[in-house]
Formats: sequence, C-alpha cells, structure tokens
Amino acid sequence: MKTLVLSAQQQADIAKAAQLIEQGELVAVPTETVYGLAADARNAQAVAKIFAAKGRPTNHPLIVHLADHTKMADWAKTVPETALKLAAAFWPGPLTLLLNKAEGVSDVVTGGLTTVGLRVPAHPALLSLLQQYDLAVAAPSANPYKKLSPTCAEHVLTGLNGKLAAVLDGGACEHGLESTIVDLTGDTVQILRAGPITANELSAVLGQPVTQPQQHNKAVPGNVKAHYQPNTLLRVMNKTQLNEALQSVTAQIALLSFETKSDKPNVHFVAMPTDAKDYGQVLFRELGKADTLGLAEIWLESPPQGQQWLAAHDRLKRAATHLG
Repeated sequence: MKTLVLSAQQQADIAKAAQLIEQGELVAVPTETVYGLAADARNAQAVAKIFAAKGRPTNHPLIVHLADHTKMADWAKTVPETALKLAAAFWPGPLTLLLNKAEGVSDVVTGGLTTVGLRVPAHPALLSLLQQYDLAVAAPSANPYKKLSPTCAEHVLTGLNGKLAAVLDGGACEHGLESTIVDLTGDTVQILRAGPITANELSAVLGQPVTQPQQHNKAVPGNVKAHYQPNTLLRVMNKTQLNEALQSVTAQIALLSFETKSDKPNVHFVAMPTDAKDYGQVLFRELGKADTLGLAEIWLESPPQGQQWLAAHDRLKRAATHLG
C-alpha cells in the first residue's frame, strides 16, 4: 500500500482524509498531543486494522475522538455532571474522560471492557474533519506498538509507511505527550494516565480531590511496563549519576540534559528545555532524532519533580532500558 501524504492546510486534503476514513481505511491525523492512527470508530472492521498495523494487542482499549461534547451521549451509558464540568473547562484539549460505555459501542474499540475513553481534540484540522463529516475516530498513537510516539508526520512514516492509507500532515504537535486520562466511573475521580492536564487543575474545576495513584492495574492506553521506547538503549539518570558516568564513557552516546555537558567527541549533546510544557513537546522528537544517529546508547537527565513533570516521568520510566 502506498501511503499518501496530505496537507492539513488544504481543505481538499482534509476531505480526502475524511473520505478514506469513511471507506474504512486508516489515516494518521494530527492532534495537539501526538499523531493518532485514526479509523471510523463506528466501523469495527476498520478499527481492527489499527491493531494489525501497530502490532498492538486487541485487548488494549482505544480512545474515541469526538467532534464536540454533545457526542458523549452517543458513546457513554450516562454522562455524569463531573464529565460535563471537565468537558466545559478542558475540551477541546488533551483530556480523556473514562466513562461507562453505551450499548452498541463495539468491544473492538474498548478492548472488551465496559468503559470507553472519550475526548475532543484541539487540533483545528482534526476538529474540522470530525465536525464537517460527522465522524468519530478511534485513534491511538500512530506508531508501532511500544515504540516512540510520533509528534510529526515524518515520524509516522518512519514507523508505519505502507501500513495506512494516508497521513494528514498538520505540523509538529503542541504538547508532544499523550492526553491525561481521568476515570469518572467510580466513587472518586482518579487520573489513570498522567498528561498535560494535572490533578490540581482538574480538582480546581470539580471542587473535589482528584487522586493519582503511582501505579495501577486498570487497562488504559499506555499502562504497560515497557512503552514509548527508542530502538537505542536509553538510560535515565540524575545529574550526579550523569557526571560520574561521563568521566569514563568511551562509547558513542547521545546526551539529553539540562545543564550537564561533555566536551568529549564521542558525546552528542542536546540541551533540553527547563519548562515542563516545552520539555514535553520535544521529548519524543529528541529521542527520535537521537535514535537515528546509530549511537550505542542515549543518556537522559531525569526531569525535576512536581505535578507538571509527572507525564514526562511516566513516559520515561516505561521508555528507559535502565532507570537511575
């Protein structure tokens, strides 16, 4: 299959992407988080193609991307007041709401679970596609299973060229990390995947505590031990560990750090942003670049602590071969 490259700046190309999705094909689409591998969420056969293209287990649930908040009622058994409040505050945006699924929602989409993840994306091209053509798309990250999430169209083609009908090129993603997933099905509100929106921000809107367990066993996108991995061995170390290791390193490595540098010719240095949002935006991009250099290892300085850094820490603990 030849993968078409379409432009999100051209209305005719957005229409072509919508047509392909309506025909049951896979199209990689830009979102404000990462690029998604989109299929018509109402077409179980089309959604099944996502798992085949990615090599993703079929019991892993997918997130359904909607045109607006009113569409929640088509996919959720009930829409609680908490969902309406959070949708009003954060949609379109990088927040996925986990709700009890409506009758008729395919088990292919939900991985056989009784819940479904819903969100309204903020990227204008994808939002236009969903709204103009009355579509809802199931769309995990557009990459081979467990590999680095793509934050530009080029990254998509590196991993999946020939396995999907088209990629809609909408430029670099704004956030670069996947959406926050919040569970609204229980007695308490819980974050099940860290993302750009923090527990404090959610709590401020709801007027109640939002918990965030360090680990859990619920089946949601991204909750596997090894994930988001480059092909090159990745070590995550604190500043002290990095300085000690750099003294004796002889292998060719990439060093992604805030201030720790090396003048050694075998060390390829990349300065990482100190702002959490900027860091998230470039993390997968810089790991992807380093992965193409043919080096022995990638060394990355562990980010600071704090709620705004939880998403980065979550991705790195799953991506790292060695975590210091």
